[in-house]
Amino acid sequence: MFPSSLVGKWTTKSAATVISATSFIVFLIFDFLEVIFCIIYRYLDEFFEGKAYRCYCGDRGELQGSVGDDRESELSETLYGRNNVFRQMRFLGFARKWENRKKAFGGGGGITVWSDCGCESCVSWMKDGGGQNLHVVVKEPSTGDPTKTVFPNLSEPVKRNYRLFAVDLLGFGRSPKPKDCFYTLTDHLEMIEKSVIKPFELKSFHLVAHSMGCTISLALAAKYSNCVKSIVLTAPPYIPSSKEGASLTALEKLAGKRLWPPLIFGSSFMSWYEHLGRCVCLLVCRNHRIWEKILKLLTWRRDLHFMIMDLTRHTHHSAWHTMHNVICGGAKFLDENLDRLMKSGVKFCVIHGDCDNVVPLECSESIKSKVPNAEINIISNADHCSVIMGREKDFTRNLEHIWASFADTELFL
Repeated sequence: MFPSSLVGKWTTKSAATVISATSFIVFLIFDFLEVIFCIIYRYLDEFFEGKAYRCYCGDRGELQGSVGDDRESELSETLYGRNNVFRQMRFLGFARKWENRKKAFGGGGGITVWSDCGCESCVSWMKDGGGQNLHVVVKEPSTGDPTKTVFPNLSEPVKRNYRLFAVDLLGFGRSPKPKDCFYTLTDHLEMIEKSVIKPFELKSFHLVAHSMGCTISLALAAKYSNCVKSIVLTAPPYIPSSKEGASLTALEKLAGKRLWPPLIFGSSFMSWYEHLGRCVCLLVCRNHRIWEKILKLLTWRRDLHFMIMDLTRHTHHSAWHTMHNVICGGAKFLDENLDRLMKSGVKFCVIHGDCDNVVPLECSESIKSKVPNAEINIISNADHCSVIMGREKDFTRNLEHIWASFADTELFL
């Protein structure tokens, strides 16, 4: 008879080996399919658009000069640094030699790609000559609230005295989705400045962000450190690391190749496989109106939550580049931005669910180590989404408590 402890260790080790082997096989298949769909999309794009669009299956040198020297450092190493066994073997002899390729992504930003949705909602930003501003919902003080679905559960004093803004980021919701953009941190900041800060002449404001928005908000706050009073970071994807290799570290930590849990698998699939991710967007995003109708039938609801509606209203180009150039590429600027904000005395509040499988809890713990004065609120039994959705009233009360210590709050982002 073997001791029970040895049996337990053997069982655990065997299970880990099976999971590891299964994961290796599954992602090896994905590597193979990625190379195949790279070829397929090349010819589909040429058939529908007249030319093949640039992808990241080649060498980084192919992009040289496309962005400009001042923006080159903002591009994430993960765009070209995602290992693929078959691509590295130059599968079937297909070297990535694209004939006479242009340096920009597909030309003008006002033309949709065949695999993107062209419905009224998705292309509304192109019309009436005002399409190069973000979609912003504004709640002015001392007025009625026509946007209750965007600003629910706010107290009457806040509604009377505070000016609130909800912004669709560049490439998402009803905001512009140009295909000649790399969606870097600078691109996002410039659009927020152009659409919110400058036209509304904001001189003092607070920031509220969730997930990827935390990286953008930290960069915005660092740029306007004299204007920002507080910043609330909800499930911030903060990975402390040196600038060198920070992007690849963020990719491995936040979207490593894992089959479980499902949300991590989805993140890894969409982050590592450019062409397979485009297949998902072709199925889901291009047909979002059909999926919305199905959800309404299943839930017996006439209207869906705006967050659900906006989830699929992006293009693969915008989502792919924002994912890499903000979440991964922005990782190398996080420590610098936090240092600048600490010196300016900005108040930090971090909210995180203890069941978050997308952004691990250690990210918020790392911020606490970096910013000792940060207020950390760990929400029990909350994951990446339910840390806000399902507990909106509690979340709003937390925000109002922070804002109450200041008299000049202006921005909800």
